[in-house]
Amino acid sequence: MAHTKAKGTSKLGRDSIAKRLGVKVFGGQKIRPGMVIIRQRGTKYRPGEGVAKGADDTLYAKKEGILEFQKRRVRHFSGRKIQKTFVNIN
Repeated sequence: MAHTKAKGTSKLGRDSIAKRLGVKVFGGQKIRPGMVIIRQRGTKYRPGEGVAKGADDTLYAKKEGILEFQKRRVRHFSGRKIQKTFVNIN
């Protein structure tokens, strides 16, 4: 029989592995097609010119060039304008 005898059990001690999210290539750096720029959950950063968004919201390069981050005001679903960061390749 599988009983715990004469000692306590702990429901602690589990931890999930880190997902390694964040910016992988920074503004002003050279980039090649297919390179991952940002791993993210949701769209904190939005794809601009020469950048595509994967199924898990990862941004990656579609062409070669210099990476650039640009802040723009876009219309939110509620109608108000909010500032979002777009990632472009020039």
